Amino acid sequence: MKKGQIYEGIIEKVNFPNKAIITVIDNHTVEKTEAKADSDIDSNIADTKKDSDSNVSISKNFESNLSDLQKQIPAEMVKVQVKGGIEGQKVRFAIKKARKDKCMGRLLEVVEASAQETQPPACPRFGICGGCTYQSLPYDKQLELKKRQVLDLIEPVYNGEEPFLYDGILASPEVYGYRNKMEFSFGDEVKDGPLTLGLHKKGSMHDILDADCCKIVHDDFTKVLCCVRDYCKEKQIPHYNKNRHEGILRHLLVRRSSSTKELLVALVVSSQKEYDWSELCVQLQNLPLEGKLIGFLLITNDSLGDVVKSDKTEILFGTDSFTEEILGLHFKISPFSFFQTNSKGAEVLYSRAREYILADSSFEQEQKSELLGKTPDRKYIDTFDKEESNNSSFDERVDHESSVKNHFVNEDSLKDKVVFDLYSGTGTIAQIIAPIAKKVIGVEIVAEAVEAAKENAAANGLTNCEFIAGDVLKVLDDISEKPDFIILDPPRDGIHPKALRKIIDYGVENIVYISCKPTSFARDLGVFQENGYAMKRMSNVDMFPQTVHVETVCLLSKRSIMSM
Repeated sequence: MKKGQIYEGIIEKVNFPNKAIITVIDNHTVEKTEAKADSDIDSNIADTKKDSDSNVSISKNFESNLSDLQKQIPAEMVKVQVKGGIEGQKVRFAIKKARKDKCMGRLLEVVEASAQETQPPACPRFGICGGCTYQSLPYDKQLELKKRQVLDLIEPVYNGEEPFLYDGILASPEVYGYRNKMEFSFGDEVKDGPLTLGLHKKGSMHDILDADCCKIVHDDFTKVLCCVRDYCKEKQIPHYNKNRHEGILRHLLVRRSSSTKELLVALVVSSQKEYDWSELCVQLQNLPLEGKLIGFLLITNDSLGDVVKSDKTEILFGTDSFTEEILGLHFKISPFSFFQTNSKGAEVLYSRAREYILADSSFEQEQKSELLGKTPDRKYIDTFDKEESNNSSFDERVDHESSVKNHFVNEDSLKDKVVFDLYSGTGTIAQIIAPIAKKVIGVEIVAEAVEAAKENAAANGLTNCEFIAGDVLKVLDDISEKPDFIILDPPRDGIHPKALRKIIDYGVENIVYISCKPTSFARDLGVFQENGYAMKRMSNVDMFPQTVHVETVCLLSKRSIMSM
């Protein structure tokens, strides 16, 4: 194999995050160079058709089915890793790196759909847009895939004496229209083409696809996007070119409250030329929205990076914040507030985290003893396995979960305890726990989020919350109080090794860790285990349907406590 050569193969497995392992069908290159392949793919889009069952583009000339292709795979198979794809797809790809121990490729096209792809994609730009990956999979298949990906990462790391309890993957209440925040980019789909406003094309840092048909946001987002895009097109306002650092239009930020249906809209521009936005302001206010537009902001951003930030913010209409409700608490949300992007999913996530924080260890041991014989060869025990799930109605599943919660939770377990909520964001988890704890101390590096947390706690009538702005690594040295319980919700890259050392040195009996990137969590889990902690329970929560992302929640306990 050489760089630039084109091959075909079958995706046999997709690891987190979206790393497809391809079995090459044979070791003979397809008779094309990579450049020629790209040209053919672009020029022959009209030659593809939509499969009537799966609605996935397939090659007109491809007639063999997947089972026949799998029989052609030679005994000595060549494995190549590419980004993207679904298990069972036949794909064409170009070699990017060829080494003895690893081959890396670039996905060029899906030649044949996977047998798993039985769900017609909801979005006409699926497969081209870089936002969604799994729209062609039924939602239950998406959940199964994410569950398997996480367990594949955790099982090799876990070294407990007994299997841990795996409490399944919890579904998002909404699988479409669930996002409460979007940052759309201005640009063009082709160089010097007409103005577009939306999301990056898959695999491109420059090409922007219109997102006027995006299905993971509410229709109110689409109406706002189309209004702003069409106005800017009509006025011929140029988008910002990030290579030349010239132009005006950079991003459109839209936030919507799931509980109140209020919307905030922020137009992000450079300061290279001033415009009168009053006409656009009126057009936005006159949109037939299901919700209500309560604020339109103009944010000036002259930074060189392709990020949404503010050098100056002006309120062109209304206010700069709204209120979101989560589990009976109210949170003030401004344009740059850190908040979970799936409000209803956040309630599922935080409810599970709360259950783990208040876990009754005696019930856990009873449950583990009852289930221990079911999966003797695994490192985990599935507390509600697929076979039971498939034979149960939805109401039976709800009753099962409710029964577990009633026994699982000890509401008095924190009443005399100090809780540290590290990487606390706007203090959502801290405020959910505060009513049943002696005191909660939150630490967050983003000063604006800390101020919002203080305001939210006061608005919710909570007087036992303290929020500190600063890096966890440094702030822990300045806190005189010692925690009885620690909650961790770090950024995607996980916990800094030196901060992790300080957290472990507190020696608390139990820690709840919430992770948005399971690879980072697997790494940190290894460190916790080396220092006397073991994982007792773990769950996944699908906060991002149709995409590759998934949340993980786990309960860690000191080994000496577990053996009691």
